[in-house]
Order: sequence, then C-alpha cells, then structure tokens
Amino acid sequence: MGEERFGEFVLVRRHEDGHVAELALDRPKAMNAVSTDMARSLAAACAALGRDRDVRVVVLTSTHERAFCVGADLKERNSFSDADLVRQRPVTRGAYTGVLELPVPSIAALHGFALGGGFEIALACDLIVADRTAVVGLPEVSVGVIPGGGGTQLLPRRVGAARAAELIFTARRVEAAEAREWGLVDQLVEEGRDRAEALALAARIAANSPVGLRAAKQALRLGHGLDLRAGLEVEDAAWRSVAFSGDRAEGVAAFNEKRAPNWPGE
Repeated sequence: MGEERFGEFVLVRRHEDGHVAELALDRPKAMNAVSTDMARSLAAACAALGRDRDVRVVVLTSTHERAFCVGADLKERNSFSDADLVRQRPVTRGAYTGVLELPVPSIAALHGFALGGGFEIALACDLIVADRTAVVGLPEVSVGVIPGGGGTQLLPRRVGAARAAELIFTARRVEAAEAREWGLVDQLVEEGRDRAEALALAARIAANSPVGLRAAKQALRLGHGLDLRAGLEVEDAAWRSVAFSGDRAEGVAAFNEKRAPNWPGE
C-alpha cells in the first residue's frame, strides 16, 4: 500500500492494486479544520487523483479519532482582514470543487463531527458511510455566514428543499441515527467501522469497468435536475462514449467466457 502526502495535512493511500485511493484528512491537532494550506492541499490531491487513470474509486477518511472534519478554521479566519478573506475564497472553493468534480465514484467515511465545511466535503461525494458516533450539520448561520462549500446546493439535492432549509436555518447538529433516517448519510455502520466499510464498498465498485464507472458518474451528475428528455440525451452521450471501448468488448467477452474481466481501462 503506497502513500503520498500533499502538503502537511492531506495523505493519499492506495488500495486494491492502486484502484482505490484513500484520501485522508490529516490535521489532527485542529480536528481537520480546513485552513488555507489544507484547502490548497485537498484541491491538489483531488486534481492528481482525477488525472490518474488507475484510480477507480476515491474514499475520503480522517486520521482523527473523534472527527471527520469540523469545518472552516475559524481561528485562522479570526485574524483575517476583509482582503484576506477575499483572497482565501478561491482557494477554499477550489478544495470543495475538487472533491465534487472527481471523475470517479467517491465515498466519504464519517465518524464523530462532520460539521460545516466538513459535512460539505462529504456532501460533495457520491456516497456517505457513517458510524454511530457521527454528528453532521451545517451551522454556518450561527456564526454569521452561510454554507459556502456547496451546502446550500448539495443538501437539497440529497434530502429535498424543505429539510435542507430546516437544517441550514436552525444550524442544528444531527446525530447518526436521525441522519440516516433523513438521508443525510447512506449507510450507518457500527462504531469504528466507517473506514473499513467504506473501503469494502469501494473495492466492490472498483471491480467494475473503469471506463463504465467514469461514464456512469458523468451521466448521473450532468443529468441531475434536467427534464427527462434532456437527461436521456446526456445518458445517450455517455453510452456512446463507452459502447465502442475496450472495456465494453472485454466485459462482453468475459461474461460469455464465464471469467472475471481484465479491464483495459480504455
């Protein structure tokens, strides 16, 4: 299992012959609060993983025992002038966008606190696995701002406009059982099992065609929110991008030969 560090606070580990990349938030002294440096590193790691054709799934995890990520680094922000905040904005936005625009399936593994920008990082993923210690929420209005890492757009897409409004307007924290009931997370697992279960899910996904996975994610993301006719056109374009690929030929051959496919990835 190889490791690569991006800056001081982001660590990437490889699993499943390099097909599963674990992107670990690694700023334990601050419960993974997102500083300017950490945001820059997160964006760089996502960009590198997006370019790596060996990567089929990305799992976002935390090295802190009691938190996934507590959101923006408010201690750093407290020292900012207005000009500093303006300069920081594209850096932090690039971090959240980097996760959102990963071209392969992404899974967040949550335990403990996933608040503010921390929960927005999870919302930017395709799937969220949480253990029973997880506490999620978007508390930004309680400190005079709004969710600015995609929360106002991603949360209603996940749970609907009214539930998103209630959570954002009240700034309340939601514990794991209710989060699962509301659809804020997708899988609820036993305490301490979030990382292992997310990696196991990633391994099952990574067994499939890398060409198919990227195209399926593109169709899902681009088609969301469109009317049915437009969505089907998005799907057709994605289908055409894979229909004549080496992966399609290998998948059909492997099925007929009753063997596991050896994906060429093209």
